[in-house]
Parts: sequence; C-alpha cells; structure tokens
Amino acid sequence: MGMEQTRVMSRRDMWVHMLLYPGHTLPTAAAPAMVAVGLAVHDQVFAAAPAFVALLAGWLIQLGGVFTDNYENLVKHPNDREHPQLVHALRDGALTLSGLRAAILACYGVALLCGAWLLYRAGLPVLVIGLLSIAASWIYSAGPFPFGERGIADPLFFVFFGIVSVVGCYYVQAAPPYGAAGFWQTVPAAAFALSLPIGALITNILIIDDIRDREFDVVKGKRTLAVRRGAHWSRAEFVVLLALSYLAPFWFWLGMGFGIWVLLPLLTLPYAVSTVRGVLTLDRFEDLVPMTPKAARLLLAYAGCLAVGVANG
Repeated sequence: MGMEQTRVMSRRDMWVHMLLYPGHTLPTAAAPAMVAVGLAVHDQVFAAAPAFVALLAGWLIQLGGVFTDNYENLVKHPNDREHPQLVHALRDGALTLSGLRAAILACYGVALLCGAWLLYRAGLPVLVIGLLSIAASWIYSAGPFPFGERGIADPLFFVFFGIVSVVGCYYVQAAPPYGAAGFWQTVPAAAFALSLPIGALITNILIIDDIRDREFDVVKGKRTLAVRRGAHWSRAEFVVLLALSYLAPFWFWLGMGFGIWVLLPLLTLPYAVSTVRGVLTLDRFEDLVPMTPKAARLLLAYAGCLAVGVANG
C-alpha cells in the first residue's frame, strides 16, 4: 500500500484495519472460547454469561497486546517502512501516541472489570489467569525483555492464547460459586488436551507474520525465529504444528473416549492444505499479507467443528 493511499485512509479505517485487526484478533479470541463451550456442553456445565465475559476479556487482552506492539514499534522505529500508514497518520495527527496509550489502558482496564465479575463468580484462579494473561500480552513487545524481539514468542502464544484461554473459559463455566471446589478439581484433563490443536493453530498465525516480516525485523533488530534460523525453519515449525492439529482429533476419538463427531475438524483439511501451500511457496511480503487472515479463518473453522464434535461426542 503506497503513501498516496495512506493519505486518504480515514481514521476509522486506520483503527479498524491497521490496529484492531478484527480478521485476526477476533478468531484468536473466539476459537478457544468455542472449544471451551463445546466441552462445557458435553459435560453439562455450560454457562452462557461467564463464557461470553471470558471471551470479551480474552479479546480485550489481545487488543491491548496489539496496541502495545504498535505503540512500541512507533516509539522505537518512528520511520518504520513496514507500516507507512501508521507513520504517516502519526505525523499527520490522525494518530497519537497518547491515543494509543489510552487504548492500551482501556483494553486492559475493561478486561480487569470483566475479570472482577468472573472473580466474584468463580474465585481466585480467575485473578491468577487474568493477570498472567495481561502480563503475557504486554511482555510480547514491551518491558525490558520483550519476547517477540527475542524469538521466544511462539511458546507464549501456544500457552496463553491456546491452553490458558481454553482452560480458563471452561473453568469459569464449570466452577461452583466462588470457586469452592478448587481449580484442579473443576477442570478435566480433556480441557488441556483440546486446547493443544487450538494453541498450535494460533501459533501458526504468528509464524506467518514472522516469515512475512523477517526483512523488516532484521532492520529493527528483532531476532525472531525466522530471522535467526531462516524462513525454512519457521515453515517447518508451521507444518509440524498443523500436523499436530489434524492428528489430535484421532487421539480425542480413539484415546480419550469422545465420539466420532470429534473428527469433524477434518472437514477443514482442504482449506488447511491450501493455507500450508501458500506458506510454503509464497515469499514476498505483499503475497504473504493475506495468509494471516486466511490462517485465522482456518483456526475459526477448525475450532467451530471441534466444538460441535465435542459437544455431540
């Protein structure tokens, strides 16, 4: 997108398409919640209000991380060639650093309000999950040791956007009042198992971004895995995580006692093949840009099928 286009981009378009990334952040927040709801229906502990509030809190925490990443990037790299639209908007006054700081605080603040209600309903584990999730969201790009710049963000995404998000959303539905039964007595092993393919597919979204941005990251001094080991290494990681995701339903069916409905995610395999083909063959930044929302759509479709399969299994 050239500089001419940045001049005609409205403030609304800039916030929605350049900062909120709804095609990216909404699926990564919704997918874990969908799987948690599917398992809760299966276990007959589904609770709509806690599930929705957990989804909202998770999305806001992700948005806080996205805003923090853009804020840190603009402060450290005010002439960033990767995001000329934001650089132009900052110089033109359509975007301000104070506005970004306010957005960060608003996201984390409202997420904490959601957490306060969930804390009242489900007990202390909610506080631990919420604070750790906010810390993980922030530390990706901020603080004295930003994980994203050190090439160790992949496990962060896998654990917090995958495992913690699924398990946490299930817990707030299943927990007795005030968390009286305790966390480990409330959350079954199935919640952890079902979170693994979700964490893998969410991490794959980050891997695409790292492959796409590696030339810019070199200039910025970011040492992502794609920068340190090369795009071929990141592509291999992508394939391994994708394979894990599509082998997992067979484990859920044959090893964990779920019904054959749990194989529903295999319906998304053709779209997965199309996605991995693009990741393995495309190399230019412009060509890889559409692959991020495509991977997010794959995640959402997979999670929806897994949720339905688990609920009926």
